[in-house]
Amino acid sequence: MKTFFRSFYYALNGLRICFLSETNMRVHGLAAGLAVFLGWYFAISGQQWFMLLACIAFVWFAELINTAIELLSNIVSPGHHPIIGKVKDLAAGAVLVAAIFAGITGLIIFLPYLIHFFSIK
Repeated sequence: MKTFFRSFYYALNGLRICFLSETNMRVHGLAAGLAVFLGWYFAISGQQWFMLLACIAFVWFAELINTAIELLSNIVSPGHHPIIGKVKDLAAGAVLVAAIFAGITGLIIFLPYLIHFFSIK
């Protein structure tokens, strides 16, 4: 049981490391916080909450994997290596795809609410 809880400690430490060391993860965190606030403010549906939280998890997952790949790549090949460069670019591309998907999903969810909100004022 002790190792079970220790694995949670290591996982949470990984999240902490990523938030403290990666500017993009902090940006993703702020975007997630804004999205959650808007979801609460506009009282979005259960399905919309599911999509919103899935997108947040998807982007954070991609950023965590990207960060792990970058750190490992820097140890394996401290100098410039064209294949390592491609690997890093691919991992960054995965984060971009996740972020674009999340952004489009956010627009689909929140644009009607925002249009209504600003048309009333």
